[in-house]
Amino acid sequence: MKVKVIPVLEDNYMYLVIEEDTREAMAVDVAVPKRLLEIAGREGVSLTTVLTTHHHWDHARGNVELARLQPGMVVMGGDERICGLTRMLVHEEELRFGAIHVRCLLTPGHTSGHMSYFLWEDESLDPPALFSGDALSVAGCGWHLEGTAQQMYQSLTETLGTLPPQTVFCGHEHTLCNLEFAHTVEPHNDHVRAKLSWAQKRDEDDVPTVPSTLGEELLYNPFLRVAEEAVRKFTGKVAPAEVLEVLCRERACFQQAVEPPQPQARALLALQWGLLGHQK
Repeated sequence: MKVKVIPVLEDNYMYLVIEEDTREAMAVDVAVPKRLLEIAGREGVSLTTVLTTHHHWDHARGNVELARLQPGMVVMGGDERICGLTRMLVHEEELRFGAIHVRCLLTPGHTSGHMSYFLWEDESLDPPALFSGDALSVAGCGWHLEGTAQQMYQSLTETLGTLPPQTVFCGHEHTLCNLEFAHTVEPHNDHVRAKLSWAQKRDEDDVPTVPSTLGEELLYNPFLRVAEEAVRKFTGKVAPAEVLEVLCRERACFQQAVEPPQPQARALLALQWGLLGHQK
């Protein structure tokens, strides 16, 4: 299993996952289809399938165009609002692409139909991979909630948190700002400080910070550390879902303080977060 990390738009990632024996490939979160096809062509693979994590335009906007350019494309996801959807998936459904197993994990919170994808190969030296979209990111999560904080808590702890400490490929390059926020939550966490220093260097060099691992995230991601005393103290709450809810609210305020959105950006974000109508 080979994963190509493809930066697109302002800070998104889409991915090309290659089954190296059959030379077939699937894509995760198609935003720029022509670029994806160019890369697939250079790799000499046949792209047959799209796995979409959620319906937001920056993760699904390329599905219809890709299907037009590549007839017969299968577009999968867990939300009927996904553009170009041809196959609806359900929680814990398992798929097979050659030697690659795919477990579909419903992870509501950021959106009600958000699906994450856990991939692995039997008897392979390659580690398993989690494609988490906006459910989980490096040092953060999709903190604008369409669902409830309780749903997000269950998604992060019960669904994703019980997986092996595998590689995590997330949907956005938000690492630096996430870690700056994490440092305000836990200023004495050595893991946060070390990861922040690393991310600052990666940012200076214009190098992606993905992938991460779930094992690492448990050390510095405040959204996975809601039971820690320092995180509870920061939020003033004890119940895990309430801690998470305050973290999401504070993360939104932190983002606005760092980068107040311009009018055009606010309209774009409104569309992304589902505040404006979607074309059918």
